[in-house]
Amino acid sequence: MKKIAVFCGSSEGNDDEIIKIASNLGLEFAKRGITLVYGGANLGIMKAVANSVLSNKGKAIGVIPEFLTSREIAHPNLTELIITKTMHERKVNIYDKSDGFIILPGGFGTLDEFFEITTWGQLGLHAKPIGILNINGFYDDLLSMSKKMVKNGFLKQANLDAVLIDSSFDELYNKMKNFKPLPIPKWLNIDKI
Repeated sequence: MKKIAVFCGSSEGNDDEIIKIASNLGLEFAKRGITLVYGGANLGIMKAVANSVLSNKGKAIGVIPEFLTSREIAHPNLTELIITKTMHERKVNIYDKSDGFIILPGGFGTLDEFFEITTWGQLGLHAKPIGILNINGFYDDLLSMSKKMVKNGFLKQANLDAVLIDSSFDELYNKMKNFKPLPIPKWLNIDKI
């Protein structure tokens, strides 16, 4: 995995440990020669990861919709900044440029990105690993809700198991490198998508 997308908050939140681990993630990317692909903002957790990658001589690609650049939130020092017309084009660009995805803490936007990329994997539209870096149990409630979806017959256990989860980047990265994608559902005719 040479390029990994990180979906995370444009706010810092109120847990200093999250900022610390986000910065450490950037350092690990730079040390391992992994290019960061992310939403391109110079705010919050997004900024912490990008600044850490860049300050440790790594590469960071930002993808941001045009309407956000007018608000001067685009990171000014990225290796590459891609400007899209829409939020959907942003997600497609991030997907196309990435070999895998890591989800850090964030809000609705982060969950939107996580659910869309996970749904694409469930439908067999990609076979890239998706990992949740569950810092301080941030995603415990989401994981409980996901288990309830399985219990109530709305989600298959295999699809939940395809989402890799760990509180340690080293462990999560190893899981991602060894990821075996789900088979494409038999009912899905990929040629028609």
